Amino acid sequence: MKKIILLVLVALATQTGWAQEDALVFFSAKADVAASLANPISILTQDALDRKAMHGVAIDERDVPVDENNIAMLKAEPGITVFSKSKWMNAAYVRGGQSNIENLVGNGYVEAVEFMNKSLNLAPITPFSSENKFDQENSFVSTVYNYGDATNQTEMISMDYIHEQDFTGEGMVVAFMDSGFPNVFTNPAFSHVVNEGRFLGTYDFALRQTNVDGTGTHGANTLSDAAAIVDNEFVGTAPDASYYLFRTEYAPSENPVEEAWWVEALERADSLGVDVVNTSLGYQDYDDSSYSHTYSDLDGQTTIGARGANHAFDKGMLLVTSGGNDGNGFGTVATPADAPGVLSIGAVDSSGNYASFSSRGPTVDGRIKPDVMAQGASAAVVDTDGNVTTSSGTSFSGPIMAGAVTSLWQSRPNTPNGELMQIVRESAHLYNNPTDEMGYGIPNFESAYLSLQALSVEDKILANNFAVYPNPVRDRLNISFPEQVTSATMTLYNILGSKVLEQQISATNNSLEVSDLKSGVYLASISSEGKTNSFKIIKE
Repeated sequence: MKKIILLVLVALATQTGWAQEDALVFFSAKADVAASLANPISILTQDALDRKAMHGVAIDERDVPVDENNIAMLKAEPGITVFSKSKWMNAAYVRGGQSNIENLVGNGYVEAVEFMNKSLNLAPITPFSSENKFDQENSFVSTVYNYGDATNQTEMISMDYIHEQDFTGEGMVVAFMDSGFPNVFTNPAFSHVVNEGRFLGTYDFALRQTNVDGTGTHGANTLSDAAAIVDNEFVGTAPDASYYLFRTEYAPSENPVEEAWWVEALERADSLGVDVVNTSLGYQDYDDSSYSHTYSDLDGQTTIGARGANHAFDKGMLLVTSGGNDGNGFGTVATPADAPGVLSIGAVDSSGNYASFSSRGPTVDGRIKPDVMAQGASAAVVDTDGNVTTSSGTSFSGPIMAGAVTSLWQSRPNTPNGELMQIVRESAHLYNNPTDEMGYGIPNFESAYLSLQALSVEDKILANNFAVYPNPVRDRLNISFPEQVTSATMTLYNILGSKVLEQQISATNNSLEVSDLKSGVYLASISSEGKTNSFKIIKE
């Protein structure tokens, strides 16, 4: 009851114009950083440590939790309510009187304050009207279909080929962040996940509880496009993955605290070893228009959501985010879809044509967004009673793609997140001629899979053989060493077979200066411990 009263009071405060403002409060320092980094299992799970090690992701000060003494002091400040915290930003999201927030800067533990009302930060503001972001998705009429309802959206991106290779998400961990997941644990469409213990955890970051029923059915519906199975009627794109469900969206109102909750959930996901995150949410306009994001804010670096997304990318997770349904309104993708560390998804219809509601690119700094497309107009979904129906919105093209990426990643889980994202982009049909509406287009996951396996073969070859690059070369030739080899002799011969250069090289001193050589073709021989590789080198 106390929580309900608090939410009502917060809503009244916003509606009646009390002098309340929202802000990020950045702390000056963290406690016990060196000790935490020396013993990382104290701040991260073993799954998280294993994932970071596999992808070569560094554990750094960002992984150390916010100093709880700072949080306690902040909560004790007059007129301040703390809603969320971020270890990556070393910050807390607060609400309070403007003067109360401004006075925080004089405290030694506070480094800076960033108001959500941009005019208080001396930045220009362009107000936009607030609307229900789920209007597009909630406008459908439920209809029961027979087997094959998910066929078109699956075959459009060639995900059937990935499933035929027996990659269905098994062993991968996915987090869904949304507004609510009612009936998920009793819905027969998710019984296989429940029975196999693959729902790994839940948390509501708005109400600070494990129940994630939340507000509305949006999260449960989006989850179905990745995780659900209805016998003879529907199969999601990653039905055998494991899932965390995080409620970060408070649907009845729009406030940037939701971005802060979303970042906090990302940090939780990272600490738990999550591989892929799906977000069918986007933020641009707020109930208080002074908090709204303008086009100039959507540069992938400015908003709370974009900053958090880029940290998550650095930490090795792959974020899939719906671009938004504002194609006929604001126009461009919302945040966090503007972040470079996010694979942003737009919507097409069943024929693969651009859906007019789908938010477009480019970002204000000229980057291609959305990245790729999937079916979002009349997409097949499973409702909270387990019935197969259809709905429209990038909210559904997003999880279709998130499940697809998850199953693809299963085939070669040691692939870095950025490399996998680029392979998916390069498989898309418009990669060489991207558009503002479609980005790089509709991916072909069969093509992406074959590219990924080719990289795997290449890695195996590199692990057992020397390699040289760049070739052609102008100034300096680099040598890649095979595993377990630390030193070698490199000899260069001209086209007549005369030796022109010989040098001892090592794994740490692995380059050769060739700027003085004449242009032409040379033969290179690299020998070590009975292993010899030969190459044709072109000197520019």
